[in-house]
Amino acid sequence: MDVTGFAVTDAVKLIRGAQSGTEVRLTVRKPDGNVKVVVLKRDEIKLDDTFAKSAIINGEHKIGYIYLPEFYMDFNDPNGPRCSDDVAKEIEKLKAENVEGIVMDLRGNGGGSLPEVVKMVGLFIEDGPVVQVKAREQEQPMQLRDKDKGVLYAGPLTVMVDEYSASASEIFAAAIQDYKRGIVIGSTSTYGKGTVQRTIPLTPSETSFGFGNRPQEDLGTIKLTIQKFYRVNGGATQLKGVAPDVVIPDRYEYSKTREKDNVNSLTWDEIGKAEYMPWTSTYSTEAVVATANEQVQSSTIFSTLRRNVQWINKTLDKPVSLNLTAYQAEQKQMKQVYKSLDSLYKLPTELKVKPSETDAAKLEGDKEKTEKNKQFINRIKNDIYVDETVKVMNNMIHQNNVAVNNRNADGAETPKKN
Repeated sequence: MDVTGFAVTDAVKLIRGAQSGTEVRLTVRKPDGNVKVVVLKRDEIKLDDTFAKSAIINGEHKIGYIYLPEFYMDFNDPNGPRCSDDVAKEIEKLKAENVEGIVMDLRGNGGGSLPEVVKMVGLFIEDGPVVQVKAREQEQPMQLRDKDKGVLYAGPLTVMVDEYSASASEIFAAAIQDYKRGIVIGSTSTYGKGTVQRTIPLTPSETSFGFGNRPQEDLGTIKLTIQKFYRVNGGATQLKGVAPDVVIPDRYEYSKTREKDNVNSLTWDEIGKAEYMPWTSTYSTEAVVATANEQVQSSTIFSTLRRNVQWINKTLDKPVSLNLTAYQAEQKQMKQVYKSLDSLYKLPTELKVKPSETDAAKLEGDKEKTEKNKQFINRIKNDIYVDETVKVMNNMIHQNNVAVNNRNADGAETPKKN
């Protein structure tokens, strides 16, 4: 069948096979006029790049690193992948290698499944409310809780976020911050998406018929905002997002892509605080945060980065000169600043990063997965933000080890929470 002029969605319907293993032959014409037949077989595609993955950072202390690009779950398959289960597996791998702290990287994570983020917070706290959800006409908010008193990981924890960490990512970071379970690190605030939507089909039903008994055209769907998310401390994540404990400047700070940059965004508000019991740490959160922020402020790299980003933002907002010589000079300077920014993002000394022994064993003999893992490891090695987070972790781990050693010397048990 000739699909010239077909919409992509219509062409895809023809290309899909009836079941797994079905063969589809596509006849394609190249730009030079040659015709080629491409044979495809229908099969399930697993997007492994969207799943949780981990690595180990060796340095002053052994630190586990977990990257989660989204809060995923398969709504059609109860036995399908779930991020809470996958993160739990990564934690077990890291614990097996005796890591002294764990970094949860949620940068660029736009959110996903609400039940999964509740379960994932439960991996790090004993029990209690994780998030509050409330509609406009609803008198009392609904609390989504972690009901499992078990804690999979009780050691030092940091959460990395940026301006693209949204929705479920903000719920996770807010819960960890409010429970004082760990330290949140990132740009001045997360995205600020604290609303719940419901998708409603505009077509009455799939079997309805329109004029002349012809099948009714699909009218699409409409997405309605029906509720808001609130932290356990009562504040909304809407508009303001989550403000990290340790703020690190980045090049997208002034990109104006957050919820607050939308003129039609819903306002921030707050409700009553939920009853919850903060975690008792073996380190001073305030001392670690103060030291980390001082390090960022005194850092030559971050000072230069902040200055260059501010200059770019001001320059982009300026009127463009119609004088060719002046315009070319401005463009030349802009390119130099961008080049300077690129150089700042590469560490002078790479971090020592490797896959866990479990992952390394699975990678043997699989060239494609080995190459993907190599790219993943190399990205971590040169990340200035991971490097700064490792410095924060080192301080947390040091204080934790001192406290544990002192308690062991006194013969007292180590409390988890007050």
